[in-house]
Amino acid sequence: MTALETLNLTEATLAELVAAALDGDRAAQGELVERYEAMVMSIALKRLGNYAEAQELCQEVFVKALDRLHQLNEPAAFGGWLRAITVRMAINRQVRRPPTVSAEPQTLAPTCGDASTPYDTAVRVEQAAQVHDGLRRLGQMDRDTLTAFYLRGESLAQMSEATGAPVGTIKRRLHVARKRLAQELDTLQAV
Repeated sequence: MTALETLNLTEATLAELVAAALDGDRAAQGELVERYEAMVMSIALKRLGNYAEAQELCQEVFVKALDRLHQLNEPAAFGGWLRAITVRMAINRQVRRPPTVSAEPQTLAPTCGDASTPYDTAVRVEQAAQVHDGLRRLGQMDRDTLTAFYLRGESLAQMSEATGAPVGTIKRRLHVARKRLAQELDTLQAV
């Protein structure tokens, strides 16, 4: 019987396993994989964030490590050496991974449907009708101020230029007109 045949794999030291694996003992190689597979998988999964890709990397790491086991100077350092190989290979995989394609909003817009229900549409129509009724009940200056700012999208400076009033006056008119419209809307809802 040779030393390899008498080696109890579950009780063997790390140095004994590495030595046996170097001599070509498949069982010793399998035991090394079993002992360190969870660590390698954990590092790969943490680095890559994808389980299937981490499994693939895990296999590649062990193939590479067992192939280059002769480069390991200190058998007791097998865990740290394997960890370094895993990290390096995970980084290489991340760098070489094709970039994820993100879709621009204008690309996705045609695929997005209107999620509003007929009820939502009816509510919006009713609210718009109430706002228009409230605008009709306001005085001419209030109605013109709100219409210019909200419906035509004029700036305060444009409104000031068009009316000849200072910007501060336009701000005050807008503030007062909003308050009056809110009162009209409250009155309409109470009816």
